[in-house]
Amino acid sequence: MNDLLNQLGLVGDWLTSSKQWHGAEGIPQRLLEHLTYSGASLLFAALIGLTLGLLVGHTGRGAFAVASVANLARAIPTFGLVVLVVTLAGLSTTPVLVALVALAVPPILINTFEGVRGVDPATRDAARGVGMTEWEVLVRVEVPMALPLILLGLRVAAIQVVATATVAAYPGLGGLGRFIVDGLSRNDYELVIGGSTVVVVLALVVQILFTALRRVIVSPGLRVSASKS
Repeated sequence: MNDLLNQLGLVGDWLTSSKQWHGAEGIPQRLLEHLTYSGASLLFAALIGLTLGLLVGHTGRGAFAVASVANLARAIPTFGLVVLVVTLAGLSTTPVLVALVALAVPPILINTFEGVRGVDPATRDAARGVGMTEWEVLVRVEVPMALPLILLGLRVAAIQVVATATVAAYPGLGGLGRFIVDGLSRNDYELVIGGSTVVVVLALVVQILFTALRRVIVSPGLRVSASKS
């Protein structure tokens, strides 16, 4: 117990030290790098996952292929993919983005697909019956009703990406993983635990932000239905 308290005290000292908040290796700079990798990866993953999920969910075509590809992507080890792409493409942000996008696409794609396909067929038929085009049915009926699951997929992907973007440090790039990798190489566990703590806090912030976003843009009725399901 005393050892745990001592470690927590050391981490507290590390986090509150002024030198950790300034310079190219300070927390703000590393956090900015981490958010850059995470944000870019999530953006590309959302473009892929949402587009395919909405298209396949609305038409019902290619559902088996999409599910198979998504499950295959889940099985790919993120760190192994980073090492492979570094070997092929050289040291750059490309390996990190490729690996993180591959990690983030499946939850977005699957939840978007399931959300759209889960819309009551009678509701779709009623929308078509009043003269809505297929595009209007998708945008005005299916997407709003699928929003809880779509946001769930984005939230899961965002948290996974934020937690896993530490792999950017392994090929020599920056981000919060730099604290962990450097700490391990120096046997500086204060640095390792401190960096890990910042990553955990960032993941919790992402969770809170998505929860708040859900409360703002999802109607109360759909929130209740989603929680019951």
